Amino acid sequence: MRRLKKLHARTAALIIVMCGIAFAIPLVVGAASTVSVQDVSEGLTCQCGCGLTVANCNHPNCEFSVPAREQIDGMLKRGMSGPQVIAFFRGKYGEKILSAPTTEGFNLVAWIMPFAAILGGGALIAITFGRWRSKAPAPPGAPESGANANDGSGDFDAELRRALERELRERT
Repeated sequence: MRRLKKLHARTAALIIVMCGIAFAIPLVVGAASTVSVQDVSEGLTCQCGCGLTVANCNHPNCEFSVPAREQIDGMLKRGMSGPQVIAFFRGKYGEKILSAPTTEGFNLVAWIMPFAAILGGGALIAITFGRWRSKAPAPPGAPESGANANDGSGDFDAELRRALERELRERT
């Protein structure tokens, strides 16, 4: 039991550390970079129907991504920040222009659920393995549970045994 508690404590500590790292990495990476046309256009979905981002649209003369990249470049040269440019396009085209859901309101569920599912599944696996390992083996000499438990050597209803033997004799 004590070993099981140590296992649960270690698992909980590991989960907390992993969550901390998962949430800290985007903050560190985002703070250290400058905004480019590529960065901003990765955050916007092309509206030509290809389903790719503005940066990755594979149509050479796309009627949306080519002018959008030029417009993004002009806005960045005028001193607008990446979030301001994305907010401009969001105001003009709505939520469908964003390549990733926002981290506010109901869209927050889209960010939390994958991590919650992984953590829940990991906890379920840890609990299941803990239960499997914590079952004490049967003491030596104890009858086994299963198909061979009543092989005639244990306590068996004598009346039932006689009835079974009588039926077997009658059929042969």
